[in-house]
Amino acid sequence: MGVNLRDLITGHEIDWVELRGKKIAIDAMNTLYQFLSTIRQPDGTPLMDSQGRITSHLSGLFYRTVRVCEAGVKPCYVFDGKPPELKGRELEDRKERKQIAEEKWKDAKERGDLEEAKKYASMTSRFTKDMLDEAKRLITAMGVPMVQAPSEGETQCAYMCQRGDVYATGSQDYDSLLAGSPILIRNMTMQEKFFLEKIDLEENLKNLGITREQLVDIAILVGTDFNRGGVRGIGPKKGYQAVREGRMDEFKEALGDKYGMIKKLFIEPEVEKGYKLEWKPPDAKAISEILTETHGFSAMRIDHGIKRLEDAYNKNISQSSLSQWF
Repeated sequence: MGVNLRDLITGHEIDWVELRGKKIAIDAMNTLYQFLSTIRQPDGTPLMDSQGRITSHLSGLFYRTVRVCEAGVKPCYVFDGKPPELKGRELEDRKERKQIAEEKWKDAKERGDLEEAKKYASMTSRFTKDMLDEAKRLITAMGVPMVQAPSEGETQCAYMCQRGDVYATGSQDYDSLLAGSPILIRNMTMQEKFFLEKIDLEENLKNLGITREQLVDIAILVGTDFNRGGVRGIGPKKGYQAVREGRMDEFKEALGDKYGMIKKLFIEPEVEKGYKLEWKPPDAKAISEILTETHGFSAMRIDHGIKRLEDAYNKNISQSSLSQWF
């Protein structure tokens, strides 16, 4: 879910041209859940192959990656590792919410209310190990690098961005800003009707008159994935006011030991430092085996997508890789 900082953080609408030639670390799970939630039939049922295996995430991953590469962007996908112990409560709550949504989805379908059915269906998204493994195989087949984080994907993205190995983090959530990502790009993997939004961390901190550690304090008051709900009655604006007035100590007792533990997860996160980023030519045969042969995607459409991806690699990615030597 991520922390709710919409009322505090401001971004700027940008065009794809501004990202041309840039490397972007994309929060993979955030993106895959988008695809699984939105790419569905009118009654909310996800796309499936003839054997009943869900393919919504594969469809979204393939076509949006093609689109991103065509725009001249060099994407890499960063996957979550083991969640921190503090996230256990949030994961249990998510599981319960999905079970409730599934019942409401089933009821809406029986009543023929397709609009409500699709709304609740989008809340039921789950990933199995097989689904994730196949998504990773597809990413590799497309020639796009993949990084396995030891813990939270967004904090890994932030670390890569801080090191200058990538230009920005691509995610819908604001958590990477808390972990220190200098730039956050939102809506990268959304449909074209959503404009790209660029959020500059330093610009926002300067405008708010606070430090990153204070931004983390606000997030803890509001509620993060590690302390769902935060402090009762505190939203982004009240949290900001409390931190600006130096009243954080008033809430530390209520937060208990969690305060320091949560803050450390953002300020000193566990990250993978030995990752490698290498973009390779797409493997047409491997892509076809996954999408066409295994899951029955249209051979004509997939072949066309592969051709677009190959052209994008030759025009935008391989050329930019060569240019670094001259």
